[in-house]
Amino acid sequence: MEAEGLQLAEEVNKLMINFICDGHHPFSLVEKPAFKELLLTLNPQYKVISTSTLKARIEVAANQMKKNLRSHLRKVSYVATTTDCWTAHQQSFIGVTAHWIDEETLERRSAALACKRLKGSQTFDVLADALYDIHCEYGIREKVVRTTTDSGSNFIKAFKEFGEQSQSEDSESDSSEPEDNGLELPPHQRCACHLLNLVTTTDAAKAKTNHTYKLLSHAAFGKCQAMWNKSGRSYIAAETIRKKCKRKLIRPKKNQWNSTYMAVERIIQIIQETGEDAIGGVCQELEVKMLSPAEIAFLTEYCTVMKPLVKALNILQSEKKTYLGSLLPAIFKLQAELKIQEKSSKMCRPLITAIQNGVQKRFGGMMKDPELIAAAILLPKFKTTWTESADTIKAGLCYVRQELDQTEEANAELNSYLESVYTMNSFPQIKNLSLKLNTGLPASAACERLFSTAALLFTSKRARMNSTDFENQLLLKRNKEFRE
Repeated sequence: MEAEGLQLAEEVNKLMINFICDGHHPFSLVEKPAFKELLLTLNPQYKVISTSTLKARIEVAANQMKKNLRSHLRKVSYVATTTDCWTAHQQSFIGVTAHWIDEETLERRSAALACKRLKGSQTFDVLADALYDIHCEYGIREKVVRTTTDSGSNFIKAFKEFGEQSQSEDSESDSSEPEDNGLELPPHQRCACHLLNLVTTTDAAKAKTNHTYKLLSHAAFGKCQAMWNKSGRSYIAAETIRKKCKRKLIRPKKNQWNSTYMAVERIIQIIQETGEDAIGGVCQELEVKMLSPAEIAFLTEYCTVMKPLVKALNILQSEKKTYLGSLLPAIFKLQAELKIQEKSSKMCRPLITAIQNGVQKRFGGMMKDPELIAAAILLPKFKTTWTESADTIKAGLCYVRQELDQTEEANAELNSYLESVYTMNSFPQIKNLSLKLNTGLPASAACERLFSTAALLFTSKRARMNSTDFENQLLLKRNKEFRE
């Protein structure tokens, strides 16, 4: 009976460690009297593990998980990473995630590699050194085909100085050569979602140079902001809105432009479902200025203009079904939809022009990049159908032919791929090149998701937690499939 109690108590301890690895408070169970009483009931002689023992076991579990992950990555030919910096409770961290494509199933796989503490200034050399060490730790330095980051100047300079493309750039921009310290970073990919955010904020703001648009935009958004402020500051106001409109308002969030779109869309949705009288009644009761018919028409057109950008963002920030080759088709489709809207727009034409100019400014170089064009062509759902530009397709096909074996067999395989409906497994050379080009991600949203999980673990009550313990718990939570 004593042996059974000991076994049960040990099982409870294992469950507790899994409970912690799933992101719950590490000592929330150990410190509860009821939990201790349960263990002692199972076996009166059993000693409840201490917090130090618990930490040690978590560390062992984390080390085993990393070992399993390294073992799996050894079998992978191409890996892509995303990286970003995160600050919480006056502490800074660098997060890195890894992504690859299963060569058999062609499904996207991913894992969190690190969330390491950074001390001091986050300068380009500090970031380059940290990223290089993390790549080396998992044995993927030679396998990383691209690393995706935001457009922060420190990351851009890190890849300019230490990336594969740095030599030609340095020779043109600076007569002094950088010191060779053994660091070498993979090719750099700027986050497409971050660039689109700049298009919809910085670039879109240039539409206000048109006086008529500026006045209408200022009036419409000013009245919307008044409603959002009232609904957020008073629960009575929020209840009034729900009662009259059958829905609650969505309030925009800072640094998330698409939340503004969603907030405006909700107002338009309420007007379409319940009529202008509902919003009018809300404005009257909340004592804010009512939207005029012209302002409602403007907001409706604003949502129509912005919807293609929201679609593009949703596609590019996806992790499971998005590849580097998804970037250009999404941007080309966005341009095509904006061009159609330009003809029918009445109030938002300055906005459309500003967005078009912004897209060309931010993505113009990428749209001419043969490697990115080839990546799109080598995705079976796109091939050559995503653009009507013959020159664009020609540049991509030339790149593909250069990368393939210079044989008639490889040429025939490419032609068969373009004309057939067979899967990638029928074209071994095309498949291998597609894996290489499409392993990368167009956006660094995966790293932001890592930080979202980190925020749930690294709360104000746990801000004194050791950075190593924090990272171990975070990686165990994110990499469940590599625990065993």
